[in-house]
Amino acid sequence: MNFERLLTPMLAALWLAVLPAAASAQPPHIVMASTTSTEQSGLFAHLLPAFTQASGIEVRVVALGTGQALDMARRGDADLLFVHDPAAEQKFVAEGFGLARIPVMSNDFVLIGPKADPAGLRGNDIAAALAKLAATRQAFVSRGDNSGTHSAELRLWRAAGIADPAAAVAGYKACGCGMGPALNIASSANAYVLSDRGTWLAFKNRGELALLVEGDARLFNQYAVIVVNPARHAHVKVQQAQAFADWVVSPPGQARIAGFRVGGEPLFFANAPR
Repeated sequence: MNFERLLTPMLAALWLAVLPAAASAQPPHIVMASTTSTEQSGLFAHLLPAFTQASGIEVRVVALGTGQALDMARRGDADLLFVHDPAAEQKFVAEGFGLARIPVMSNDFVLIGPKADPAGLRGNDIAAALAKLAATRQAFVSRGDNSGTHSAELRLWRAAGIADPAAAVAGYKACGCGMGPALNIASSANAYVLSDRGTWLAFKNRGELALLVEGDARLFNQYAVIVVNPARHAHVKVQQAQAFADWVVSPPGQARIAGFRVGGEPLFFANAPR
């Protein structure tokens, strides 16, 4: 009798029997499309393990600009969004791609630039600062990536009376990159750049950069979560995604956000509706 011939199909059958059990033994996970600011600031490394410990659900983050994150969710490639462009988020939900927009936390945008401030922008009026910058040839680095920060930047240029900064501002350069890389480019070029405060506080390669403009109400930056609508994409893990959305606005989730600090400073302020 040829035992090898008998053994091979037996092993194959055993392997096929084991595969479903092995797959079911894997912990459940969801894909969350989010922003570079939440990832690069270090927030998720602080926040997500606490959710996984509480729920047993792993969260796999894809960090993109908000515009790209929304497009990813529209394609059904994410179960959940954690983003910061309220107008775009409301449109996403109105179009039926998301179940609801749930505010989670906030911080603010800040204008960063050379410590010497050659354009003389230092203060707390962002529109006046950008209008003054436009009248110079000083370098400004834009994310240029359809992110929440990029959308906010364009909105602030409009507040300064400039509809197309790429055409109107001599030193304007779009990098098409995330917040961390944009800050690195600004540091190496000694340029001005708009950043969310969280990423700026976590950023180490500051060189000669300093925070120049803050405190204007127009710099407010709200973050929200949105569960992708399973009516659009039936494969979405809606129960697990909703479990994260519910947890992050619960007292334990909000406390975890409030406890995230860099150098003793809070990077985000938990502000979910009670």
